[in-house]
Amino acid sequence: MTEKVRDLERIGFLGLGAMGGGIARRLMDAGHQVTGWNRTKSKAQDLVDAGMGWADTPAELAGSVDLLFSMLTNTAAIEGAAHGDDGVLAGLRPGTVWSDLSTIAPDASVALAEEVAATGAFFLDTPVSGSPATLAAGQMSVMVGGDRSAYDHIEGVLHAIGPKVTYIGPNGHAILTKVAINLTLVVSVTAFAEAVTLVEKAGVDRAAVVDAALKSVVASPVIGYRAPLLVDDANVYADVELQQKDLVLAQELGRRYGAMVPTCSAASEMLSAARSSELSDRDFLVSVADVYRKAAGVVVK
Repeated sequence: MTEKVRDLERIGFLGLGAMGGGIARRLMDAGHQVTGWNRTKSKAQDLVDAGMGWADTPAELAGSVDLLFSMLTNTAAIEGAAHGDDGVLAGLRPGTVWSDLSTIAPDASVALAEEVAATGAFFLDTPVSGSPATLAAGQMSVMVGGDRSAYDHIEGVLHAIGPKVTYIGPNGHAILTKVAINLTLVVSVTAFAEAVTLVEKAGVDRAAVVDAALKSVVASPVIGYRAPLLVDDANVYADVELQQKDLVLAQELGRRYGAMVPTCSAASEMLSAARSSELSDRDFLVSVADVYRKAAGVVVK
């Protein structure tokens, strides 16, 4: 590591949507001084009212902090925020650590790490696993890829986001691990929707199936907070479009490395069908279950 990592007095946060805003608030609650930027400032007004500072551009934000977090929707959003006269790269100073919490294409993440290194700053891919419900429960997990010394320097701050932090390896390895985890997540949740519909078609009460599943060996954390949506879909943790993004990344990796991903492909087909569901704006489990029910002729009560 040729540059010394800056003391972590000032923290920036780029992207203050449902997840990013929740993480920024946890950092503030932990006593950190946070300055933020979001494309639409009104969506972050509650954080500003709570004492968060504000930067007018990503470049201004990057130039005023020692540690920059980002949580944006996809690869295009991260690259858009990084480049240009007002982009992060224009404002980064040597020794700053940029910790990207987003789930983006691994190749794009590695390429961005190289651009950041050219400025004398450090880039860590630090995708998170969980949902706003996981975050609220204090159970968010963080995976880290990149310079080990930079990770060691910010590890304490990462623990303010969630208690489970794992260093994976070089740049890109954390993103690759997150893709693998989300492949497992979507396949298992899609299979759960399929299984519930099967026995619901046979006459078993849906709420009773959900209750039994939550008391069974399949009650993983993701099933734990998502399964109740089949009874009351009041929450949206990730819609079809957002969740399918991760399956597409996995399919691209499968083609590149010659690795079979058949269950990933099947789940992605179900999510494609769910895009036409009247419930496509709901959580992806609800949308996929709607497709299964209609195909099976199950009457939704």
